Amino acid sequence: MTEVATARRSRITPEREAELYEAVLELLREVGYDALTMDAVAARTRSSKATLYRQWGGKAELVAKAVRHTKPGGAGSLAHIDTGSLRGDLHALTLRSDDCQMEQNSALMRGLAMAIHGNPDLLAAFKEHLIGPEMADFRTIVQRAIDRGEVRPDNPAIDFVMHMMIGGFAARSMIDEQPPTQAFLLSYIDAVVLPALGNQGD
Repeated sequence: MTEVATARRSRITPEREAELYEAVLELLREVGYDALTMDAVAARTRSSKATLYRQWGGKAELVAKAVRHTKPGGAGSLAHIDTGSLRGDLHALTLRSDDCQMEQNSALMRGLAMAIHGNPDLLAAFKEHLIGPEMADFRTIVQRAIDRGEVRPDNPAIDFVMHMMIGGFAARSMIDEQPPTQAFLLSYIDAVVLPALGNQGD
């Protein structure tokens, strides 16, 4: 099965794949997830609908992979961040996106968050392609901090690092009615995330 899937994916070049993902995100911003159709993606990208289904199986997986692909650094980028300190790693993670990208991503994720609640297929795809991998990456970053002696292994906040990071990103728009920015998130990490982990960021 894996060999078949690999053969199918190989028919699309990385450049073409990136182009398709960008088109999917453009359509998402224009019409939202529920109104997005594979027909519209095919028309926008001058692809055949059969190719899209063969490559991604359906709309949910296509959208989840598009969001994952366009995150700074692409898949698996978090685990490769290793500055030598937890504060450095979390700051480096934040600085991968500029303020403009953060504002665009914030608006996109707000719309997708609503769609996820009503679409089990989209939720499953997000768990597989975004949530699961990023949680594993955060665990790697925190485990390195534990190994360095920066964080106690029994600290109860360890299981909530990703929750805290996403919470700060999402709450900026909801509470302050402003888009998240690098300055805000760096301050949030220093004031909230690091102290919760018993790390003063030295």
